Amino acid sequence: MHLYRQGWSFFLFLCMCGAICESFHYSVPEEKKSGSLVANVLKDLKVDVKELVNRRARLVSEGTKQYFQLDPQSGNVIVHERIDREALCDQKDLCILTAEIVLENPLQVQRIEVEIEDVNDNSPQFSKKEYHFKIPEQVPMNTRFPLETAEDSDKGDNAVQNYTLSPNGHFTLDVKSRRDGSKYAELVLQRQLDREENAQLFLILSAVDGGTPKRTGTMNIVIDVLDTNDNFPQFGDSLYKVKLRENTPRGTLVTKVEATDRDFGSFGEITYFFSQVPKNVLKAFSLNKHTGELTVAGSIDYEEERNYAINIEATDGGGLSAYCQVMVEVEDRNDNAPEVTLTSLTSPLPEDSPSDTVVALFRVTDRDSGDNGRTACTTEASLPFLLKKSVNNYYQLVTQQPLDREKDSEYNITVTATDGGSPRLTSTRIINVQISDINDNAPVFEKSTYEMQLWENNIPGLLIGLIQAKDLDTEQNSKVTYSLLPGEVSDQPASSYVSINSETGNLYAIRSVDYEQIKEFQVTVRAVDNGSPPLSSEVIVRVVIMDENDNAPFILYPLQNGTSPSNDLVPRGAEAGYLVTKVVAVDRDSGQNSWLSYELLKATEPGLFSVGAQNGEVKTMRPINKRDSLKQKLIIGVRDNGHPPQSTSATLSILLVDGFSDPYMKSVDVPKDEMVQEEDRTLTMYLVICLAVISFIFLVSAVVFVAVKIQKRRKFIASSTVNFPVGPNYPENYEDVDSGSLSRAYNYEVCLAGGSLNSEFRFLRPLFPVFSVEPSQNQGIQKMSTGSQEVPSHAAEGQLMSEARGAVSEDAAARAGGPSCAGNQAITANANIGQNDWLAYQ
Repeated sequence: MHLYRQGWSFFLFLCMCGAICESFHYSVPEEKKSGSLVANVLKDLKVDVKELVNRRARLVSEGTKQYFQLDPQSGNVIVHERIDREALCDQKDLCILTAEIVLENPLQVQRIEVEIEDVNDNSPQFSKKEYHFKIPEQVPMNTRFPLETAEDSDKGDNAVQNYTLSPNGHFTLDVKSRRDGSKYAELVLQRQLDREENAQLFLILSAVDGGTPKRTGTMNIVIDVLDTNDNFPQFGDSLYKVKLRENTPRGTLVTKVEATDRDFGSFGEITYFFSQVPKNVLKAFSLNKHTGELTVAGSIDYEEERNYAINIEATDGGGLSAYCQVMVEVEDRNDNAPEVTLTSLTSPLPEDSPSDTVVALFRVTDRDSGDNGRTACTTEASLPFLLKKSVNNYYQLVTQQPLDREKDSEYNITVTATDGGSPRLTSTRIINVQISDINDNAPVFEKSTYEMQLWENNIPGLLIGLIQAKDLDTEQNSKVTYSLLPGEVSDQPASSYVSINSETGNLYAIRSVDYEQIKEFQVTVRAVDNGSPPLSSEVIVRVVIMDENDNAPFILYPLQNGTSPSNDLVPRGAEAGYLVTKVVAVDRDSGQNSWLSYELLKATEPGLFSVGAQNGEVKTMRPINKRDSLKQKLIIGVRDNGHPPQSTSATLSILLVDGFSDPYMKSVDVPKDEMVQEEDRTLTMYLVICLAVISFIFLVSAVVFVAVKIQKRRKFIASSTVNFPVGPNYPENYEDVDSGSLSRAYNYEVCLAGGSLNSEFRFLRPLFPVFSVEPSQNQGIQKMSTGSQEVPSHAAEGQLMSEARGAVSEDAAARAGGPSCAGNQAITANANIGQNDWLAYQ
């Protein structure tokens, strides 16, 4: 199997080499306009237009200028920039521009050659406008004088095809052809010169090309007739061959040409000149006209000119000339660093791109030759990318490791190209690859859990706090929206208590809460990003309700509803410190808001009774005498420790009784232990009766409370608008009541956007404030009714009843050892709270 794979790989390699080595040949005339058609490559490439587009076909030209362009929609190769054949190829017979058509997936590189055809756009030109001949008068007949050839940048038939000479009586023109097909002309003397007859002759030489239409160039020939000079200069060699390394410094001697003349005097003095040399020779070399030394005068660049043909003319003092040619071959040096040309780049690149994904395609070229032009390419090893060499010095930059945008959002990949010269030359190219984001990170909350505080009796729409989650992704993948998950708070949907802004994460209170009903609750918030697929996370938000002093103290004993009026009996023989009764009050608030203090507000006889500030015990301050009034009325105020404080009052009726005695005060022969046991049995009986009555009242209250709750919940679900209605029995116009515990309360109508309790409040409007006062028959217990409060919970009722039982038990225990047993029985009897009185408190 391994040998089979190796054979198949070798076969593919041969096929690729064949595809690269074989070239398509096309031709186009020079001076064509941009957009002109050169050829259609669909048939040669054996592909259709759709495949050409899908494989991202493009034409890559060599060099800096792009003369051609490939239209992938039609497969046409068109002229992209005006082409001047003479500027590109000078005097070369063939002018060919090469380019490559690159197709991807799979990679295919096809070389094309475009021959630039010559058009007759240049006229023949002579290097001089006037040419001088000095001819001795004794020159033999049929003597030939070589003339300067005209240069025509065009080639072939468009080059110089013929020369003509103006009519004269001494010379004719003989036109000949060289081996390379170029034409040159010679003057042929047909009639002997006579200096005495004509010392100077003027002729016109015309050069005509073979184009259509024909173009002509002229030069004036001035012939000076001299005295006889019968020897021509002679060069030792007609051809000099020299090798010259590129970048040779200026002034370096290339070679020295030398000619000799057998004449003497001025006829034997030789002067050297360049003869019919192109401009590039004049820029690169200089010739000493006296010594014949050829030296470097300009830049010698192997990549521009690899050889020079220099014609040198040696002329003696008599005007006779001889010619030789110097062939200079330029040797290459490693003076060009490799060039990295980026062909295609995929940026931004998705961070979930699989391995071997092609990121960039580029080519490395070197203008030098041999080992100097052989290149190698490397990149940094620490990056998650790998270089793969392809055909014809093409390289593919592919991924080799997973990418993570959150770790590196972009890469600057340095590609280093090195040639094989000595010393080696190096060039670098930085390829910037941006990494695009995918949704691979879920939102993360700033805290594992949130705890927020909310004061009771808040207004609907109040901002509770801010919940935020961050997403490491970018753009839409990092856009987080918030929502509440379904849940229940006190048997009601959590969305009826709070809502959250889906964009900002602000948590708002939907309704007013009562600390006495609910101490805290928790909801679950979900954060979802906007990616595809979306990712989410959840967090628990605990909302703690803070208590406000919104409940006035409630008098448990003595009852103030007047349904069972009673009087406390005090014997007239009671001494100072006699315990008359105990005022028992409770407060539904918590903390310091429920700390109660008692004070005597009003009394029939101010100095007779006192009340304990902490325990509410009413005691005599002095012994009772006969002058004291029979009926004593006390008004005792109960005040909590809230801010602002709430208060209420209780009215006590006390009767001073003559002859009222306590059997425990008499001296009898009853053992003390038996007396204590009898008191315990009596007290236990009273407590059992009281507990049974209170349990029955609690059971009835619980059934009524559950029924009311169910009815209110049905009304809440049936309506999409939260309303806190005013009771039908409340007066429309209210007046202030002389009670410090009353306060104004407001009803609010909350409209929710989109019918969802999760939305923010779009509209918040207070209704008319309503409260009512329900006076009792005796003491006028005042109770405030607001649209946001509800009946106490079962837990609150149980707490109040427990406090009442504890207070009564404590009072009975205190009275058990007092001076009057009958007074204790009266206190115990008054502690039996009726069902109607408790419901009135609710």
